[in-house]
Formats: sequence, C-alpha cells, structure tokens
Amino acid sequence: MPSTPQSAPALDIRRIRAITLDLDDTLWPVWPTIERAETALRGWLEKRAPRTAALARDADTARSARRAVAAAHADRVHDLGLLRREIIRHLLHAAGDDPGLAEPAFEVFYAERQRVDLYADALPALAWLSARFPVVALSNGNADVHRVGIGRYFHAAIGAAQVGAGKPDPRIFHAGARAAGVQPHEVLHVGDDALLDGAGALRAGMQSAWVNRAQAPWPDDEGHTPHVVVQDLAQLCELLGRAAHRR
Repeated sequence: MPSTPQSAPALDIRRIRAITLDLDDTLWPVWPTIERAETALRGWLEKRAPRTAALARDADTARSARRAVAAAHADRVHDLGLLRREIIRHLLHAAGDDPGLAEPAFEVFYAERQRVDLYADALPALAWLSARFPVVALSNGNADVHRVGIGRYFHAAIGAAQVGAGKPDPRIFHAGARAAGVQPHEVLHVGDDALLDGAGALRAGMQSAWVNRAQAPWPDDEGHTPHVVVQDLAQLCELLGRAAHRR
C-alpha cells in the first residue's frame, strides 16, 4: 500500500547560503535536444560509416547495443557520455567499420547536445539567483554549462561522471555543497524530477524546491514532500524575493 506523503517543514530562507540547480528539464526541455543530437550523429555516420548507420537505425540492434554496453560498464552507468561513446564503438565494430570513429562521432553528438532551447524563465532566474547566491549546477547528464553559454551564472558545475554517482545518491548533492563552500543543510536544491531532485535532496539533508512545470502529483511512494513546489523558476525567484523582503 502506498505510503501517505508527509508534509515537509516550511522553506527556511535564513538557512539558504547556496543553490544547487539541475539542468535538463529544469532550464531547458531535454528530449528535443537529444533528438537533434541523435539526428546529427546519424547524418555523420551515414557519410562516414553507412553500415553502422544502418545498424543504429534498427531499434532491436540499438537496444541490444545499449544492453551490452551497460553490462560491460556496470560500474559506470552514471557516466552517460562514456556509455554513449561506447555504444557508438560497439555498433561500429558490429558493422565492420573502424571503431576509431567512435571518438569523432561522439563529438558530433556532444556538440549538438549543447544546443539547447532555454525555457523563457531560465536566463532571468539564473541572473537573479546568481546575484544572490553561489549557484552550482548538479546534473546526471553531460551538458556543459560553458558550451551551452550560461557558465557565467555558475560558481561550479558538478556531474555524475565526475562524482562517480548520480542523483538521488547523496554523494552528488554533498559534492555540490562542498563546491559552494557550505554544508548540505545550507543548500536549496532546485530541480524538476520528483525522485532524483526532490526526494534526493531531502535525503541528502538539503532543502528542496521542486520545479513542477507539468503540475504532476507528488509520487505516492515518496515520504516527505519538498519544502516548496513551483511551476517555474520565475515563481521560485518571486517566492524567495518575497521571503527575503519579510525578513
């Protein structure tokens, strides 16, 4: 039987000395970006390794490659860049093409992966938050805030591949706190995923702001709810601004 969610304490703005911030689906929608990157990769392979491109187009073959690579790198499942590169290498080898093409092929994917379409509220919120707190990017993905063009707003950027663990593991949250030079309880983590961001931050001892753009219900199998739920980042900044003004 699902557990009944318990209310989290009200957001305590006096505790906030830093912000950790998710990237994919918090600052931009991720799947259109990934689809464009995969299209660019397929186009590159069509010209340089057409047999590999044909294998990649076959859904069953692509799934088999993903499973094989995940099994071979079970200790690196948090490193999405490595997995993507090794899937390409696996397909090249299976097609009889040069596995050495995996590196330049991945670079084509990775460059396109950095071309994101920011939500309208993202840049104003980044400017507002970074003027008041050290902001640390905290992501399971492999977006690069500098290549995306928003690096100036971040004090640091922490990825799962760098830490050796992804959200909701407390280690990546604690790495974010260390990068900001504060304790976990002094951080407000902001992100869109109820489990990875919302519940993960709570378990790591942080305050949590859930950016719930889809207005989804909080998962029944989670315990404490986030300290604050907002529809977008503009609403979060407005809430923090009002709370600070009342202090």
